[in-house]
Amino acid sequence: MKLSTRGRYAVMAMADLARAATDHPVALADIAERQEISLSYLEQLFSKLRKGGIVTSVRGPGGGYQLASPMSETRISDIILAVDEPIKTTRCEVGSSKGCTKGNGRCITHDLWEELGHHIHIFLSSVTLADVVQRKVLGKSGALVSEAARGQAPLSDSWSFDEREPAGVAAGE
Repeated sequence: MKLSTRGRYAVMAMADLARAATDHPVALADIAERQEISLSYLEQLFSKLRKGGIVTSVRGPGGGYQLASPMSETRISDIILAVDEPIKTTRCEVGSSKGCTKGNGRCITHDLWEELGHHIHIFLSSVTLADVVQRKVLGKSGALVSEAARGQAPLSDSWSFDEREPAGVAAGE
């Protein structure tokens, strides 16, 4: 599984922003200091988060960043995707008929890893910034298992089952 520093740092910084959130913008320098992350790196991340509609920015003295939506509506999966950080559990491209082996075939464990990636995405889609800030993440996966057993697992709009099927599989080829 690959979740790079970019995704982890974006979530850390957003949790810090959510925790510090008031009616006033929060300066990136303050987040950088508290989280021990380079200010220039945070500037790059927050540029993507702003473009992704996750945060808003205020320029000038007293400027900084604010959450674009309440922390209870900001999903961790949205943060990770906003910084161009899809979670990859296989070497293959999701939804591609080409595999990761020399002859472009899918390796024998491909479906296992792709399904794991799907479950990770479902989990991260079920966790909000409020859950992280209020330390309510532990036990979330158990609740997801119960929901899945009842056929109620939350699915994100950004992942469809059609994208997961290699070409020809859905048609029975």
